[in-house]
Amino acid sequence: MVGNHLLQHRELSATAIGVGAYIQSLPEGAPVGIRALVARFAEGEIRISAALRELEQHGYLERRRERLESGRVVTRTYSYNKPLTTPDEPPPPPDREPVPDPEPEPQRAADPEPTPQPVHPGATALLAGLRRHDPRLLLAERDVQRLAPGVSAWLDRGADPEAIAQALATGLPEPMRSPASVLAYRLKALLPPHLPAAPASRPIRRPDPFQTCDGCDRAFRSPHPGRCRDCPPPPEVRAAA
Repeated sequence: MVGNHLLQHRELSATAIGVGAYIQSLPEGAPVGIRALVARFAEGEIRISAALRELEQHGYLERRRERLESGRVVTRTYSYNKPLTTPDEPPPPPDREPVPDPEPEPQRAADPEPTPQPVHPGATALLAGLRRHDPRLLLAERDVQRLAPGVSAWLDRGADPEAIAQALATGLPEPMRSPASVLAYRLKALLPPHLPAAPASRPIRRPDPFQTCDGCDRAFRSPHPGRCRDCPPPPEVRAAA
């Protein structure tokens, strides 16, 4: 059973509440590390890590470093159905008068919706076409819309669309429970730097056409007909000189 103190917690984010409820539903000894949770949910590693830190801060999780019999040091995660008392909020001593609950804080106005980032025109088409590289990458519409800003960042940095598709679709894990989560991780972890623009190509200078010399009938290259450089100028030119 999951208590309302977790589900109705006013300081935990929606992701932290969902992750906390999921962890409490697991049997003892089940893996609840970041990798296991990222493979289970569509949220990426950054959001899952932040949710675990929130649960630990509010006493629903405790991570301890323990030494095994072999001497190896590991980190174990303990989940609590009721939150532990945090060090900066100690319980009142028995001989102390109960302190009245503080007045409820006024409800804070909802934060404004973040401004959507512009999406490159070719981002959604690239994601939709990944199924041609691997049938498992047939993404849902919501996953395409969620991942499109990450692809746009690659395109804005000058990455070639075919190179992006190869980076996303090559060497995928086996088995792959959440293709969208794998793509979201690769888009962030493999993001290239700003690539320099390709140098402008120089115009190709074509050679002069072949002409037939008026003096020796030998072929030579020149933009205009006349005599080659080995033949003397025609008589009329010499007379004028």
